[in-house]
Amino acid sequence: MHAMTKNHGLIISGLPIIQSGLLAIMKDYFPEYAVSAHPQAEALTPLQLCKASLAMVELSCDPAQRKSLCGTYYSLMVQYPHIRWIFMVNPSIYPLAVEYLLRPESTLLSDAEPIHRVINAIQDSEAQRDHLSPALVSPGAFLSEKTLPDKVSLTFSERQVLRLLAKGWGVNQIAVLLNKSNKTISAQKNSAMRRLCLRGNADMFAWMNSVQGMKELNLLTNWGEKMQWKNVPQQNMSLS
Repeated sequence: MHAMTKNHGLIISGLPIIQSGLLAIMKDYFPEYAVSAHPQAEALTPLQLCKASLAMVELSCDPAQRKSLCGTYYSLMVQYPHIRWIFMVNPSIYPLAVEYLLRPESTLLSDAEPIHRVINAIQDSEAQRDHLSPALVSPGAFLSEKTLPDKVSLTFSERQVLRLLAKGWGVNQIAVLLNKSNKTISAQKNSAMRRLCLRGNADMFAWMNSVQGMKELNLLTNWGEKMQWKNVPQQNMSLS
């Protein structure tokens, strides 16, 4: 059974930007994992849960559903104790997350965690594991975004491409939408990454998910408006 579950990971989030960012991290830093992304826990099959050894969950929902959501994941943790659970927690759900989800097989991270802390959480062995991120205990430590450049100088086209990538579009889809070639869209994406000093897709999605990135791309309003994501095409999600 152990051999079957090794190297299978699950990403659970209703936000395409979170899904894409975590998929990029896994691809760039943990290529030994076969990873699939899902919008919610209810979309998972028993077979997927039996095979998985790692689950990364972004906890966000309407205030009235917070207790029910934590209860759902508590139940899954009890049923599938072989899975290592990493929860990305918003401060609003933090007390319930600690009550329901802080267990020996889990780690609670802030949803504003720097990319290197996410990577470290995945890498940490059981003996070295920090089950509760310092960012959740002292959330003000990450509000200033001091490590990001003060000013971003993107062209209109570069900003447009990054914004569409953040909203879940692929290069092929953006090319069709903007009536440009795939090569042009990829060049604009790569040019934007050079201006931002980003080394790969994982860093790009981490920047998009930062406060500064969301402001620069005008994404802040998207977090509370999940309905608009239903209209985003889901085919041909290439990032090349």
